Amino acid sequence: MSTAEIHRSILAVWRIEQPRLITSLSRMLRDVPLAEDLTQEALVAALEHWPATGVPERPGAWLLATARRRAFDHLRRGKMLARKHEAIARDLVWEQQAMPDLESALDDDIGDELLRLIFTACHPLLSRDARAALALKMICGLTTEEIARAFLISEATVAQRIVRAKRTLSESGLTYETPRGDELAKRLASVLDVVYLVFNEGYTAARGDEWHRPQLCNEALRLGRMLTAIAPQEPEVHGLLALMELNASRGAARTDAQGNPVLLMDQNRALWDRLQITRGLRSLVRVHELGGGGGFYALQAEIVACHTRASGPDDTDWQAIIRFYDALLARVASPVIALNRAVAVGMAEGPVAALEIVDGLKAEPALEHYHLLPAVRGDLLFKLGRHREARAAFELAANLAGNMREREVLKGRAAEADSAAPA
Repeated sequence: MSTAEIHRSILAVWRIEQPRLITSLSRMLRDVPLAEDLTQEALVAALEHWPATGVPERPGAWLLATARRRAFDHLRRGKMLARKHEAIARDLVWEQQAMPDLESALDDDIGDELLRLIFTACHPLLSRDARAALALKMICGLTTEEIARAFLISEATVAQRIVRAKRTLSESGLTYETPRGDELAKRLASVLDVVYLVFNEGYTAARGDEWHRPQLCNEALRLGRMLTAIAPQEPEVHGLLALMELNASRGAARTDAQGNPVLLMDQNRALWDRLQITRGLRSLVRVHELGGGGGFYALQAEIVACHTRASGPDDTDWQAIIRFYDALLARVASPVIALNRAVAVGMAEGPVAALEIVDGLKAEPALEHYHLLPAVRGDLLFKLGRHREARAAFELAANLAGNMREREVLKGRAAEADSAAPA
């Protein structure tokens, strides 16, 4: 195996193991930023040793053992061991005296600790954006580039948020903890943000050779299900779970046999997972029972539910979808939501009306490098027979797309527009 192949293997293992490593060290050290630093040291050690010795039979165990050795060295060097033992003992006593419901709901060992970490990173002392960025980077294993894409901001801005958040957590003396009662409620919205963004990155990967990352979707779904047990009276928890279940139900239809993307309008709906749709719709019913039908996640779930109830694009209730997007925009003035609404307008009222909306979004700074803006515009221009303009739009979208599979689809659309253009 070449050095380049070993480096690719290391990074692949790292993406999978990083959350587990940080979870283990955070439980041991009661210090999340320090755990993240020592986990990075384990990665550096792998990059130094594995090219010479080869990838171990159990690479995750090797990384964990190396990270733990670094942690023990740190405790010894800092003469912190006795103080940490005292803190751990106090925490154990406190946890035994605490309400049992939260602990019983978090009965999976890995899930328990991962969720604790996310709640820790989502401390009210940090801004909401900083909480999400820190959790996504340190705990969920997303890259700075992927987080920047999720927030439609620059990588430098994301990096600054993460550095400031880690410094705040370190300097404030905040420990690895499970919030309860009012403290849990204060952090819950940010935790939902994190789970939502993890699912989105899994659903459509920002970078790489594969269009989606099922392991991230599955992890987000698992966390979402756990959160409904922890906060059963919170409608937005059920709204997020409904949204994820309904979107994930399309998984088998979203790619062809070669792994190429199949867009919603072209999917074989017989491949959609009816059991998962049932679970999603049941969660949506629970949202309404709790009086949360106008929530951010609930409204998005309603949009996806419109698709699941239709046999195809032609009998989809596009006017209802537009109304749900209007309600979303009344809550959050997001240009991405406005772009998605334009697609629905195009299906309901035709490409002329939709193109007017899309062209009005071209000046939005947040969409300057967003590949789906020219992609949607190209599709509308193609439907209007303006094939040369459509080709240029698709080519721009392909250049902006970071995911290889998505880029190839857009290049194919550009070639299709070029072929349709008059000589």
